[in-house]
Amino acid sequence: MTILEIEGVFNVRDVGGMPANGGRIRSGALLRAGQLSGATTSGAAALRARVQHIVDLRDGEEVAAEPSEIEGPDTTHLPLFLGSVRSFFEADTSLDDLYLHLLEESGERLADAIRIIAAGERTLVHCTVGKDRTGVTVALALSAVGADREAVIADYALTESQLPAQRSQRIADYLRTQHPEAVHAVALATQSPAPVMRRLLEQVDERWGSAAGYLRAQGMTEAELAALSAALVEDASESSTSPLPS
Repeated sequence: MTILEIEGVFNVRDVGGMPANGGRIRSGALLRAGQLSGATTSGAAALRARVQHIVDLRDGEEVAAEPSEIEGPDTTHLPLFLGSVRSFFEADTSLDDLYLHLLEESGERLADAIRIIAAGERTLVHCTVGKDRTGVTVALALSAVGADREAVIADYALTESQLPAQRSQRIADYLRTQHPEAVHAVALATQSPAPVMRRLLEQVDERWGSAAGYLRAQGMTEAELAALSAALVEDASESSTSPLPS
């Protein structure tokens, strides 16, 4: 993974470079990030230079509060949560349960997001902090093309260190005040523990056979899965230094 410095946007990285079936994940093909609303003029220009399609996984309430259209790339809104983000804090939902909820309740939209990646345009996937909805979507896409599992897990776990420390502390303090009895609220908002993603991918294997099997169950065809592999995986003989804007 390559951490990218995009002015005004946090938790931006290119997941290219990790080993995958038949080669490695192609650099520049798939980026992930937190919300884009804070992008400066130069930050927006850097994104336009790198990205052809943006997939925004936030719900309507989040989009209205922090609109983040970047002029140039196509943007597709695919809200993954059925119900408000607030409801998960009120219910003291754990990360494990949240991710299972996404798999069970938002499968068609997860598949739709991954179809955009499979189309072969340079794609950026984001939500509010780029941790949960983005993390599950990216992990499924990478796993479906045979990316190394430990690399996928490490990419997910990296997010926690990429969130602004002052923001995380402010949110943790707020949640402890608003939900003093909650056990999972702080983790839900600020943490990305590797064991959580490892358990999720193991559950995917147990229930659907593989990430590709999960996506088939959501309606993705063999042709679409082949297109995903073609979009994301480069053969070892392909150049690893395709030019990208700095």
